[in-house]
Amino acid sequence: MRIRVNQNTVYRYDPPAAGLIKVLRLTPRNYEGQYVVSWRIDVTPDARLAAHEDAFGNITHVFTADGPFNELTVEVGGQVETHNTDGIVRGTVERFPPSLFLRHTALTQVDPAIREFAEALRAKSGGDVLGVLHALLDRLHSEMGHDIDPAQAATGAARSFALKHGVAQDLAHIFISAAHSLGIPARYVGGYFRRAEIADQPDPGHAWVEAHVPDLGWVGFDPANGLCPTDAHVRVAVGLDSLGAAPVRSTHDGAGVETAAFAIKVGQ
Repeated sequence: MRIRVNQNTVYRYDPPAAGLIKVLRLTPRNYEGQYVVSWRIDVTPDARLAAHEDAFGNITHVFTADGPFNELTVEVGGQVETHNTDGIVRGTVERFPPSLFLRHTALTQVDPAIREFAEALRAKSGGDVLGVLHALLDRLHSEMGHDIDPAQAATGAARSFALKHGVAQDLAHIFISAAHSLGIPARYVGGYFRRAEIADQPDPGHAWVEAHVPDLGWVGFDPANGLCPTDAHVRVAVGLDSLGAAPVRSTHDGAGVETAAFAIKVGQ
């Protein structure tokens, strides 16, 4: 599938910012099932983008801007050719052993309720790793409400699980937490998802999970949609949680507040 992405984000500062530094993880890379045909990032006012790779192999761009200014725009656009691999992930940059992705973070910390939930699923699945991961996918999709308003984000796995709803990143955090409680390496994935019924995206991106299965490798699971990633998914960045794979991290000089307004289209 040929997927076209156009994302425009306008950052506003009140009072104007004297300067800022931003780190962008907004560029997908090639791997089996995904080929980047074209991609660009434009920043207004004009700024020089320095390309790097972070520890997980994500393509990052860092830029600084000197103010004062009250508005800054980041525009992303490109085309990606995708193919369905039934959720199996191969050909990615892997700098660490899977065991690294058993690390807890504040957002994926296991609590007793999640542990009990995961243990019950393992008991029903007979202990098969792939089976319990699919059971986890199905249960989270059926029992957790999926919010699309980013303002509804609960952020932490424990809080989201207690509320029984959250945005895609919340559901990913719960999945990771449950997998970790069972000793299964799991990591956060950020990217885009093409919805067949709508091109204008109501949320600023999508999130899912990759878990490591013995003798199979990394396999993707999208609890927000209740399926393994398909050719409708564009994989951009991975990390231990949503902060580690955040599309934008920034800091600015001055006492002003930064607000962001975004518009995203994902279509063919």
